[in-house]
Amino acid sequence: MAEQPILPTLAVLGAGSWGTALAALAARNGVPTRLWGRDGEALAEMAASRRNQRYLPDVELPAELAYEGDLAAAVRGAGIVLIVVPSHAFAAMLDQLAPLLDADAAIAWATKGFEPGTGRFLHELVAEKLPGRAAAVVTGPSFAKEVALGLPSAVTVHSDDDAFAQQVASLLHAPNFRAYSGGDVLGAELGGAMKNVLAVATGVADGMQLGLNARAGLITRGMNEMLRLGMALGARPETLMGLSGLGDLVLTCTGDLSRNRRLGLALGRGVGIDEAVRQIGQVVESVLTADEVARLADQHGLDLPISSGVRAVLHGEVTPVDGVRMLMSREQKPEYPQGLFGPF
Repeated sequence: MAEQPILPTLAVLGAGSWGTALAALAARNGVPTRLWGRDGEALAEMAASRRNQRYLPDVELPAELAYEGDLAAAVRGAGIVLIVVPSHAFAAMLDQLAPLLDADAAIAWATKGFEPGTGRFLHELVAEKLPGRAAAVVTGPSFAKEVALGLPSAVTVHSDDDAFAQQVASLLHAPNFRAYSGGDVLGAELGGAMKNVLAVATGVADGMQLGLNARAGLITRGMNEMLRLGMALGARPETLMGLSGLGDLVLTCTGDLSRNRRLGLALGRGVGIDEAVRQIGQVVESVLTADEVARLADQHGLDLPISSGVRAVLHGEVTPVDGVRMLMSREQKPEYPQGLFGPF
């Protein structure tokens, strides 16, 4: 009988809904898993009740999952550290980790977004602050609640190191959780970030009760914008047409578990931006991401009307009604002037 491989210890950093769901998934797969969060009292409560009462109150967490409130202790001896904190806290998290990691520890992240203020991709921050380590992004259409409940889901893991992408995918892969792998980190990150901006647009349209035709048009033309920016940055079109791009876009634009869609719904119904964010009660990545998408578009001379319209609405520069009017009044043009893979 063949011996079972020894699985690396996994440290999951971030005890929100997605970090908790991924930690629970890995622990159920038999991976030695520690979950770290900034709120020690909340972690102690999770350990006692086996529930994340704030984010996933209806989900019983596996008995095998360990909880650690001290960051140094959480990553000590961990073969893989999986970061699941908001994008605005990502760089600071890397700085904290740099002196704590074991020499051979690898890095993965399930954070979606850019570095605020610079538009840099998260993999660029990892390469700068934790150089020489195997690194991978975990992304795709995956609401945390559904993953935690064991409902069928699929994600993709991308890395410049094919073996590491496959290793991370294999640790997460389960009967109701398919984990694919790939090698286009930039494309996978772009899809996971940009879909948040486009979900606001469809949410606004649905909040204004503009109909299903409008929603389908926004999703499709939003996909066009994602492809245009991705190809300008060097992403592979097939990555953006896969789980990390199209898959995540459809989920986030149509599923009411999406915070970004719910933000758009509130704005479309006339709720102010500050009140809408307060009602959601969690980080809404699109508010920061819209600025970085605009920055990247300007750098490459691209006109992304849906994305720029969302940014204008989020900054209060135009109302949702005016934003829709501006989109609909644009000139008639060919859908793909030089083909799907030609210049746009």
